[in-house]
Amino acid sequence: MAKRKIVWSHRAKIKLYQILDFYAERNKSNTYSSKLYREITYRIRLLNKYPELGRKTEFESIRALIIKDYCIYYELTLDQIIIHTIWDNRQNPDELKIS
Repeated sequence: MAKRKIVWSHRAKIKLYQILDFYAERNKSNTYSSKLYREITYRIRLLNKYPELGRKTEFESIRALIIKDYCIYYELTLDQIIIHTIWDNRQNPDELKIS
């Protein structure tokens, strides 16, 4: 099977940058942000090889890939892996918006 293209939604990009900026500001260093970014991108690349790596969610056709304190919510299509959002699991789950 051909590899799927990874597509980041606008919301997912914003959430990722907010998370990385938060740790860079809080720690006064980019070290942890860089490590977290590498871990996230590595795990998302694994989705091309193992597209059902994440667990099923209550949202139809949406899966969640857990990375540390975060869930990456994504959807599989025939030719794409659509990253809808990144969610900090320590937040109120009632505020989660996928699309």
